[in-house]
Amino acid sequence: MRVYLQTPPLQPGGTRYYHLLIQPDLFAGWNVVRVYGLEGVRGTLLKEHFSSREAAEARLMKFRDAQLRRGYRLMYVEGDSQQRREPLDDHALLELHSA
Repeated sequence: MRVYLQTPPLQPGGTRYYHLLIQPDLFAGWNVVRVYGLEGVRGTLLKEHFSSREAAEARLMKFRDAQLRRGYRLMYVEGDSQQRREPLDDHALLELHSA
């Protein structure tokens, strides 16, 4: 599973990106990989290990939802699980911002 988020291009300081993906490792586990930063500049890469794909997907969704609340826009999604959790819709995002 792969998710790419980006801030609107007209933000002061440039466009920021947040790339999330799930990768299997060599020992029957799963890694959530986060790459984020400013477009055109070297980004930060972080990996977090999980023993099950379901736990890795739950963590990826948590990171995705947190970035959506911060104003990032969902640009690209690849892959899917059988129990897909949809991103927050605009109405839900407005409720989070007003809370």
